[in-house]
Amino acid sequence: MTRWFEEKKEVLAAAKKMLEKGLVSGTSGNVSRRLEPEGGRSLLAITPSSREYDSLTADDIQILDFNLKKVEGELAPSVETLMHVAIYKARKDVNAIVHTHSVYATAAAAAGLAIPTILDEQSIYLGGEIKVAAYSPSGTKELGENAAAALGDRNAVLLANHGAAGTGKTVVEAFRNAELLEKTAQIYLLARAAGKVNTLPDKAP
Repeated sequence: MTRWFEEKKEVLAAAKKMLEKGLVSGTSGNVSRRLEPEGGRSLLAITPSSREYDSLTADDIQILDFNLKKVEGELAPSVETLMHVAIYKARKDVNAIVHTHSVYATAAAAAGLAIPTILDEQSIYLGGEIKVAAYSPSGTKELGENAAAALGDRNAVLLANHGAAGTGKTVVEAFRNAELLEKTAQIYLLARAAGKVNTLPDKAP
């Protein structure tokens, strides 16, 4: 059994749950977890590229270093691995990332709509306003840089014309934040359609 079996199981469980909850369709999206460094190398576990989530096993989760050198696994890692690495490098407090293509968050991202702070739980868990990262094609270094810059010190970011990502100290926390991002985007778009959006006052949490 691999030394990272439990960490792989965490990533796998989040990936399967992401599909079950409708936050992705097909093979879109990806999940990763930062691992303890080994031999001075920073490591992560990440879902493989273009694989159906309901057919994955823990052994299919790939282990790489931050230079994208394979440490364990036979499959191609997610094409968005560079984005995950960029966020981990920028945010030492982030240990997990859940990247979704959920409908409402992606709609806001496609419209270029940053989401102002409209909910208490958004302020508390996501860190306030959810910004839109500048567009760059999938899998590029620039996408990672743009995502990390727009994320800042918050726990959610929209990716222009692409999708969204939630981050956290644990895989469970990152998944919760990805779900909350989708809920917040849905409420925001519905409020805009209703004709009025009230943001939280400055004294709010």
